[in-house]
Amino acid sequence: MKRSFVIVSSLVMLLWAAVSWADAYSDATTLFKQSKQSSAFFQNAYGYAIFPSIGKGGLIVGGAHGNGRVFVHDQHVGDTSMTQVSIGLQAGGQAYSQIIFFKDKSAFESFTSGNFEFDAGASAVVITAAAGATAGSQGASGSVSGDKNNANTAGAYHKGMAVFTVVKGGAMVQATVAGQKFKYKPL
Repeated sequence: MKRSFVIVSSLVMLLWAAVSWADAYSDATTLFKQSKQSSAFFQNAYGYAIFPSIGKGGLIVGGAHGNGRVFVHDQHVGDTSMTQVSIGLQAGGQAYSQIIFFKDKSAFESFTSGNFEFDAGASAVVITAAAGATAGSQGASGSVSGDKNNANTAGAYHKGMAVFTVVKGGAMVQATVAGQKFKYKPL
């Protein structure tokens, strides 16, 4: 009797965790679809990679990591992870959501070909209230925005990809050089 209760309880907890994780992807996708800066990309993009939560922290040397899913025409085709290393003047920690749109099949194949790294020309558009400047493999960029529905910046494709972030919380001050590396695993 006790053994059955433990097994059933464990299965219920696993199901709840799976539903919660699935909701994180759904919630993040809805947030980006409702933002006027990124919503149009869903209509024309070949696909996208979405990361519901990336944790970032640092004190001189920093890092970030998050897991995501890759979609082509709204079909889940694989899983991805992002790791970032940064060095420079930085202190604090934050969490954010990120989406990367693939303009066409060529951009999708570039991202999913193995270990993908952003080059020096890419940059991210920050959708929620935040201000920042970065230089590195994500490029040199600065951005300021009022809220997720009223950003002062607009997204554009660079080498077939467009990146948007939504800051979820935390506080981080930084002037860093950073590189993001992505891994892809097809379903």
